[in-house]
Order: sequence, then structure tokens, then C-alpha cells
Amino acid sequence: MNRSIASGVLSVVSGKVVVLVVTAISTPLLYRLLGVSQFGEYSFLLSVFAIYMIFVSSGITDGVRKFLAEDRGADNWEAHVVGFYFRLAIVFAITGAALMVVAARFGLVSAAFGERFVPYFYVLALLVITAQFRDYARKTLMGFGLERYSEPLKVLDTVGFVLIAIPLTALGFGVAGALAGHLIASLSVGLAGLYVINRRQSLSSVFTTPSSRFPRREMLTFNSMSIVLVFLLMSLYHVDIIMLQRFRVSSEVGNYKAALTLAEFLWFVPLALQTVYVHSTSELWSQNRYQKISSLASRTTRYTFLLTAVMAIGLAALADVAVPLYFGSDAEPAVEPLILLLPGALGFALARPILAISQGNGQLRYPVASTGVAAGINVVLNFLLIPRFGMHGAAVATSIGYGSMFAFHIVSARTIGFNPLSDARLSQAMATAGLAGLPIFALATAIQNPWIALVVVPPVGLAIFVGFAILLGALEPSEPFEILAIAPDPIGSVAGKLCRRLQTTPGESPIAMGQSLLVAIGLSLLVSGLVLSLVGPGIGMAHP
Repeated sequence: MNRSIASGVLSVVSGKVVVLVVTAISTPLLYRLLGVSQFGEYSFLLSVFAIYMIFVSSGITDGVRKFLAEDRGADNWEAHVVGFYFRLAIVFAITGAALMVVAARFGLVSAAFGERFVPYFYVLALLVITAQFRDYARKTLMGFGLERYSEPLKVLDTVGFVLIAIPLTALGFGVAGALAGHLIASLSVGLAGLYVINRRQSLSSVFTTPSSRFPRREMLTFNSMSIVLVFLLMSLYHVDIIMLQRFRVSSEVGNYKAALTLAEFLWFVPLALQTVYVHSTSELWSQNRYQKISSLASRTTRYTFLLTAVMAIGLAALADVAVPLYFGSDAEPAVEPLILLLPGALGFALARPILAISQGNGQLRYPVASTGVAAGINVVLNFLLIPRFGMHGAAVATSIGYGSMFAFHIVSARTIGFNPLSDARLSQAMATAGLAGLPIFALATAIQNPWIALVVVPPVGLAIFVGFAILLGALEPSEPFEILAIAPDPIGSVAGKLCRRLQTTPGESPIAMGQSLLVAIGLSLLVSGLVLSLVGPGIGMAHP
């Protein structure tokens, strides 16, 4: 990963960490303030809105991010791209808001979802406009390579929502108060983002007509394919919520959304990589640097698997502790759906950076086909399983749909011209997850006090996991420090020195894979047995 891409990833990850922390604090508050049923209605409305906004904004935001990043050498290229997509954003925002008002006014909403949802759609109509310019502003800044501005705006959006929505829901405004938080926060972010863009490239370019050589057809084709791709992708996020609301009560939707929220925490790094890779790899594709792209993709796949797997193992081991403490005792039914969702969440995490690199190529036919097959599997399984098994059926269906994304996008990537598995070391990574998982689960079982378990299991589990990863060859000894080296000083400089020392110091002859696997199996069983026999007998009270 070169330094420019790494710095972009670091900016996005830093912003996403802040957003993750704020979201982690605010979500259980909203769950408690709204109650299970209203939280389910709120989640349903956001799912409907997210799918609707695909047709309003996704082609615009993906297009402006991709084409601004390309160095075409044309006169006033940046100005024409900014102006072209800004004009489209205005037209689509006004049209999208008007159609939503018409649907609410003339009975389409009440016929489809029920009369109680009609007032909310008038608020959503306003949110269409503010969200359009919020997303246009952030993605335009990313296209300029200005993640140092786009990511603070994302933080502002999240913090602004929380500061407005939490007091309003606490005062009794319910779902309308939560939606008002989104509306005011997105308006603020949109205005701030447009101001920053205007300083880089005047928005008066909206009135400038580019020459006939400007690639309008190419851009519109990319836009239409992006809309299809994002629609299929977002259906994987939201079709289960919408179907649950159709076949089950709102309280079940609320608990299922609680499980989804925790599962989606696994994606914050893969989503950061996807955010940066679309425009960063567009430049690599334009320079025909195929070997560099394959190297980047395969290392990303390996790191993503290891990071997401250790988080999934820890979350599964602590699920019966974390869910009730986080959301409250009413959310205990969410534990089993959460565990069912985790394998698929891992597969989806692996697919996201691969999809982003494919998008950077601009040939969306194969990514669309791969995502379409996974989305189709997801819809069919949800339709078959939800009426009979409720949120457990939704979790199984969605997990299978999520997981299939990885397999299908591997095929898509190879068809496009890069190999995400060339240095992924999947066999070593899977062995690491399986063998490290035993002592991590043993430790979570042995520590019976929930608060002690939450404090002890994550860091000890991470150390165990990294140790097995190095032993089995999923990680080189220098690689953890190589990743930390891109962090700000003093962490970055210290990690860089350690990385160089490990890379230049001759090590012992590596253990053969068969021998190291036998050693790892023995260690896994030994550590698990020691934990259960020595730690278990006396730490605290039973799990709730």
C-alpha cells in the first residue's frame, strides 16, 4: 500500500473510529428511548429511505468521486466534472423529494406501509434534498483526495444527529425527533461541504457548459451501472428489515436491527478501505499497473480477514454478555441472530475492498452480475425463511447472502484482471481463526463476571490471535508493526523502527507448514485446557 493511499485510508479510518464510538454510544440510547417497537419502525424507515436514495444519489456520488480522481489532461477537467454532477444532484434531489411527497399525499404510502407512516414521509422528503448535497459534498472532496475534510464532515454529521435526536426523543418526539436529527445534521454538513468545495473549485462551474469532447455518455453509463450496483448492494443491507416489518411485529424488527448493528461494527475498516479504494485505484487502473493492483488487493484481503475474524470471534464469545449490557435486557432475543449473522458479516467484509477495486476499473458489468447473484440469493432466502422462522430466518438468509459476496467477487475480480488471493494466505488465516478461537471462547466461558470478561477477553484474545497468525504464517513478524507505521507519531515512528529491525534481522529457519500446524493445534488445546481449569473456578458471578 503506497503512502498516499495509506494516508487516505488512515484519514478515513480515523473518522470512522470516531463515528463508530459515537454510534456505539448513541444507538443503545435510541433503543431505550424509543422502545423496541418504535426503534423497529425507525429502522424500517431508514431502510426504505436508504434504498430510495440509491436512485437519487448513488450514480452521482460514485461518479464524481471516480472521475475527479482521474488525470485526463483535459482543459478545466475538474471544473467540468464538479459542475456536471452538481447539476445532476440538483435535478435528482428536487425530483426525488417531489415524488416522495406525491406518494405520501395520494395514499401510496398508507397503502404500502400503513397510515401511521405517512407523516414520516414528509420529513423524509426534506431529508432527500439535504442528504443529496451532504453526500455530493463529501464524495466530491474524496475525489479531490481531501479526506482530511470529508471525514470530519462525516463526524459532524454523526455528532450533529446525536446532539439533536437524543434530546428530541427524550422529550417524547419519538421517531419524528430522530428523523429531525438526521435532517438538521445533513443540512449542516451539506452547507459546510459545499463551502469547502467552492474554495477548491468554484461552484459557478455549474453554469459552464463543457465542450462536445467531454465524456457525458461515459459518465452517464457509469452512473446507471453504479445505481444498479448500489441498489443490489444495499438490498443486502435492508431487504431483511423491510420483509421482517411486513411479516412480523415491530418489536422483532427492533431486536433484529440491534443484532445487525453489532454485526456491522465489524465492517468499519473494510468500509474505510472501500471508500478510499474506488478513487485511489482509478489512478492505478488508468496507468495499467495490474501487478500493483493484485498485490494491493491480496494483502488487503489477508489483513481484512484477520482483523474481521478476530473481532467476530470476540463478539461471538461475548455475545450473551455484550448484548444485554449494551442494549438492555429487552434485547436478549438478539443474541442468537447476532451469532448467526457473524459468518456472513466476515464474508461481506472481505468482499467490500475487492468490489471497490473493481469499481475503480470502471467496468461494472462483472461486479454488478456478482452482486446481483448474491442479492438474489438473499431475497429468495429471506422470503422463504422469514415467514416461518422470523428474525432467526432473516439472520440465516442474510448471512448466506453476505458470505456469497466474497466468492462471487473473487470470480469477478479475476475476470476483470486482478487476483485478490495471490498473497491472501487464506488457509493459514482460516487455521488461525479456528485454532485461536478455542482459547478465546474458553477464556470468555471461564470468566464469569461480565464486566471482567469485557475488559480482559478482547486484549488477551487479540494477543492470542496475533500469536497464532505469526506461528502459522498468516502474518510475518514485521507486518503488525508495518501496519502501525502509518499511524501518527510517536506510534508510527516507533513501529517503523521495530518493523525495519524485524525485516533486516535474520531469523530462524521457518517451521514447515505441517509442523507449525501441529504445534498450533497442540498449543490451542493446551491453552484452552489451562484456561478452563485454572481461570474458571473463581472469577466472579455467573453471566446474566
